[in-house]
Amino acid sequence: MTRRAPLGEGWDSRAVLVDGRWVERTARHPGAEAALRREARLLPWLADRLPLPVPRPVVVGESPLVVRHAVVPGTALVDPDAAQARALGAFLRALHAVPVGDASAHGLPDPATTRGWRRRAFARFAAEVAPRLPDDRRLRGALDRLGEVPADAVVHGDLRAEHVLAVDGALAGVIDWGAARAGDPAKDLEWLLLDTGRRASVVAGYGADLTARARDWRTVGPCYAVVHGTDTGDDALVAAALAQLRSAGREPVEDAR
Repeated sequence: MTRRAPLGEGWDSRAVLVDGRWVERTARHPGAEAALRREARLLPWLADRLPLPVPRPVVVGESPLVVRHAVVPGTALVDPDAAQARALGAFLRALHAVPVGDASAHGLPDPATTRGWRRRAFARFAAEVAPRLPDDRRLRGALDRLGEVPADAVVHGDLRAEHVLAVDGALAGVIDWGAARAGDPAKDLEWLLLDTGRRASVVAGYGADLTARARDWRTVGPCYAVVHGTDTGDDALVAAALAQLRSAGREPVEDAR
């Protein structure tokens, strides 16, 4: 008998664990099916070019669309040590060095597409989110600066602790690539540079310090939740995201070891 256990739902897809070996994902709405198909084209090609394992999804069903990949083992890397932070910096350096044109030929949203998405999203943030803040200067400054940043690298798009897996202290893989696109490398470095306290190690592994732009992405980030919550009628999500925008975030103290 096939065993199926829910793994959770994102904004666009839901996932189940099948027989403890496979992850199956389905779209939560018709517009999300295109993203799942892109992952099934892109990730098997991209996986061979990266120094850590990533899922290799394949389409296994239609109507509804179902994509499946083998489970990537491990648990979320909540508190990376210096060596892990350097290794993740090196992983991102390899990812961002993948030729964008080649990746776009395998399904990655290209720079023009990403710039269009960014332009439309930022226009909404300026019109619908900034006016709801008691002081919108910080947000508007970040929007202005990021609006000029090229979308010229292959990016994961949503790199955070729960998407980086480790087994017995060794990095085991990077999952959840639904936001992959041509974009700004600083977005991928946001969590590592601002939340882990391992900035020096990340910069050593990556080879450049993009902290200033990562801070701008941190400033803008909750706006995506505000407009998503507005569109879906999720008032709690809107309230939580606006609270984030109104509070000034603090970065952890740097551990120089």
